[in-house]
Amino acid sequence: MNVIKFGGTSVANAQNISSCISIIKQKSEKESVIVIVSALGGVTDLLLTAAINASEKTETYKEIMQEVETRHLETVKELIPVAGQSSVLSHVKRELNRLETLLDGCFLLGELSERTKDLILSFGEALSSYIITEALKAQGEDTALADSRELIQTNNRFGKAAVNFAVTNKLIFDYIEETEHRVTVMPGFIAKSADGHTTTLGRGGSDYTAAIVAAALEVNTLEIYTDVSGIFTANPKMVKLAEPIPHITFEEAMELSHFGAKVLYAPTIQPILNKDITLYIKNTFEPDAPGSAISKMPEVKSDNPIRGISNIDDITLITVEGPGMVGVSGFSKRLFDVIGKENINVIFITQASSEHSICLGILEAEGKKAEAAINAEFSYEMEQRKIYPAVLENGMSIIAVVGENMKNHQGLSGRMFSSLGKNNINIRAIAQGASERNISAVIDKKDVKKALNTLHETFFEDATVQLNLYVMGVGNVGKKFIEQIQAQAKYLKKNLKMNVRIAGMANSRTMYFDEDGIDLKKWQELLPQGEKSDFKGFISKIKELNLRNSIFVDNTANHDVAATYAQYLKSSIGVVTCNKVACSSEYENYKLLKNLSRQYNAPFLFETNVGAGLPIIDTLKNLVASGDRVKKIQAVLSGSLNFIFNNFNEDNPFDEVVQQAMAEGYTEPDPKIDLSGIDVKRKLVILIRESGYKMEIDDIKTKSFLPDECMATTNNADFIQSLKDNKDYFDNLYNQAKAQYCKLKVVASFKKNKASVSLQMIPADHPFYNLEGKDNIVLFYTDRYADQPLLIKGAGAGADVTASGIFADVIRIGNR
Repeated sequence: MNVIKFGGTSVANAQNISSCISIIKQKSEKESVIVIVSALGGVTDLLLTAAINASEKTETYKEIMQEVETRHLETVKELIPVAGQSSVLSHVKRELNRLETLLDGCFLLGELSERTKDLILSFGEALSSYIITEALKAQGEDTALADSRELIQTNNRFGKAAVNFAVTNKLIFDYIEETEHRVTVMPGFIAKSADGHTTTLGRGGSDYTAAIVAAALEVNTLEIYTDVSGIFTANPKMVKLAEPIPHITFEEAMELSHFGAKVLYAPTIQPILNKDITLYIKNTFEPDAPGSAISKMPEVKSDNPIRGISNIDDITLITVEGPGMVGVSGFSKRLFDVIGKENINVIFITQASSEHSICLGILEAEGKKAEAAINAEFSYEMEQRKIYPAVLENGMSIIAVVGENMKNHQGLSGRMFSSLGKNNINIRAIAQGASERNISAVIDKKDVKKALNTLHETFFEDATVQLNLYVMGVGNVGKKFIEQIQAQAKYLKKNLKMNVRIAGMANSRTMYFDEDGIDLKKWQELLPQGEKSDFKGFISKIKELNLRNSIFVDNTANHDVAATYAQYLKSSIGVVTCNKVACSSEYENYKLLKNLSRQYNAPFLFETNVGAGLPIIDTLKNLVASGDRVKKIQAVLSGSLNFIFNNFNEDNPFDEVVQQAMAEGYTEPDPKIDLSGIDVKRKLVILIRESGYKMEIDDIKTKSFLPDECMATTNNADFIQSLKDNKDYFDNLYNQAKAQYCKLKVVASFKKNKASVSLQMIPADHPFYNLEGKDNIVLFYTDRYADQPLLIKGAGAGADVTASGIFADVIRIGNR
C-alpha cells in the first residue's frame, strides 16, 4: 500500500495534475495507492479572502468567486475528454453554486463564524479531489473518491481541529479493508466533528491528513510531493546555493518546519513519529530525484552538525518587563495563560536570567490582540509601576540554525553570531533550548535574505566567501580592475575559496545593478542600459539589495564620491578606494572614517592612495602595530612626476612628456594635481597620519616649481599650452641639474612634525638618483630602522598596478 500526497503547486492546473496522474499510474502498477490532494494552488487563499470580503459587505467577493469557478471549469475541460465532461461539469457547478450561496449568506448577515469559514474553505479540497478522481477514471484507472470527512473525526475547534485518533484510525482501516479499488483519492485538510460539522486541520493540513492515513494503516513509507526536490539546507528561493538534505531526523524536520520551512507542515510528523514510518519529500516535476528522507535514525553521511537554516517572517516581538517581575512566582503562568486564552501561538520565548523581562515572538497579525490582553491582565501592576506596558516591535523575523548533533560541537553559536555581526545584522533576541537542537534569533525582516545567505555560507559552502562589489568609476583603472577580476575568478574560487562578484557599477552617466552578479563579459553593453547615475541612488540601491559582504570600490578622484564613505561604513559596507581625497581631507574626517570602520566592523582600505600597488601603507600599519615608531620619512611619491622628470631632456620637451604621461594614464585626469604637488601632499599627509601623527595637508610646506601662469589655467588644453609657453623655464631647470650631475625629483619629507614637498636636485650617491620610469620609493626611518631605513620601491603609477592594488585590498577583506 502506497500513501502519497500532492500539494497545491502540484495540482495548480491541468498540466501539473497530469504530472501527478503519471506518478499515480506508475505507483498503482505495483500496489494500491491512497492519494491525498490539496486544493488547486492558491484557491484556499482565494476562498478565505472571498469569505472575509463577503462578511465585510465588500462585493469584490463575487469577482473572486468568478475566478475560482473559471479555474475549476477550465481544469475539467483540459483534463476530461469532451465525451465525459458533462456530468463532471454539472457536479462542479452544483458545488460552486453551494459555495456561492454560503458567501451570499455571509454578505447578507455581515458576519463570518469559524464554523462557516471551515465549510467555505473545504470546497477547495473537495473540488480538486473530485476532479482528479474523474481524470484518473477517464484514463482507465480503477479509482474511487473517499470523502475525508467520513473518515477523520475531530472536535469542534474550527480552524485547527483536534483529531480523535481512536475513532479515525478505525474508520480509515475499515474503509481500506473493504475497498477493492486500485486507487483511492481523498481530499486533504478537511474532516468532520462528532456532531457532523465540517472542520479543517489548520493551514498545511493536507500534509497532516496524509500522515493520519499513513499512521492508521501503518505503512512503511509516506511520500509528499511538492514543487521542490526535498527539504533544503535553506529556502532555495532566497539562498541559491541551498541543497536538498538527503537524510534528516524527525526532530530536525520538526524544528525546521516550525521555523518556517514551508515544504513541510510541522504537525505532519506527529502521527507517524512513533510508527517508524519513513517520510519522503519529493518533487512532482522531477519524480526520479531522491528528495529528502525523514526517519528516526537517518543515514547521515556528513560531519556537519548543522542540518538546515530556516526563518519565519512577519513576527512581532513583545517585551514585558518591570521590577515587579523579579522573584514573583506565578508571573510567567499568568502571562502565558492570558496569551493562551486568546488562542495566540507563541513561536519564540526568551527570558533574562534576572527575571526582569520576558520576550515573546508571535505572528504580527496577532500583535495588537496580545498587547491588549497583556495590558488588561496586568493593569493593576502597571498602575503600581511594578510592570511596564507591553512593548511591541513589528517587522521582525526569526532565523534558526537546526541540527541534531549541535550539542556535541563547540563554537557553533559563536560562528553564527560572529558571521551575522560582520554583516551588520542586529540581533534583537536569542533563544537556545537545553537540547541544543536549534539556535534561534530575532532580527529585522529586511535582513533575512542576507542573514540566510551569510549563515549558509558559514555552515554549508565549503568555507567559500562571497564578496559583492559595487564599483564606482570604470575609466582606465576601473576597466583594468574589472579585467583582473574576470581573469582571476576561477583561481580565487579554487585556491582562496573566494567568490568575487560585481553586483553594481556606475560611471558619471549611468549605474547598473544585478544582485546575481553582473556578467563581466557584457558589462560594457549592460552599463549604458542602466538608470541615471546618482551618488545617493547608488548607496540606496546597495542598501536595498542588502547583500552579505558588500564592498564599495571607488576608482574615481571625485570629492563628492569621497564624501559618501561615512554612509557606507555606517551601513557596514566595506570601502576600498584609490581616491586620496577622503584620507587627506581634514584630520577629523580621516579619524571619523577610521573610527566608523572599527565601530561598524566595515573594512576601510586605501593601499593604493600611496604607491599604487606597492605595499607601502600595509607595511607601515604593520610597523606601527608591532610597536615601532616612525621618526622620519623621505619619499618620491609621484610615479607620474618621476616618469615626467625621467623622460624630460634636450630631445623631449617638458610639455610633450606631460602629454605622454597623461595618455598612458600615469597622471590624474587633471595633470595639474600631480604637477602642482597637491597629489604628493595628499600622499604624504596620509603616510604621516598612518604613522600615528596628527597633521593637516595645509601644514605641509610646498614650493611649486610651476610658473604662476601655469597654475592659473582652468582646463587641460590651456595648461599644456602654458607649459609650451614656458619652455625656456623648464629647460633651464633641466640644465641646472645636469650641470651639477644631478637628477630632478619631487621629494616628500617628514621629520619632527614638520613636512615639506619640493623639487630637488638629487646627487648620484642618493637612493633616489637611480629611480627609473614611473617608480616610487619610500624610506622609513624608525626606532628599529634607525641607521638603515626600511626601503620600499617599485612601480607607483599606471592603471594596471593601481587596479592590482585595489584588487589586493578586496582580497584582504575576503581573507579576514
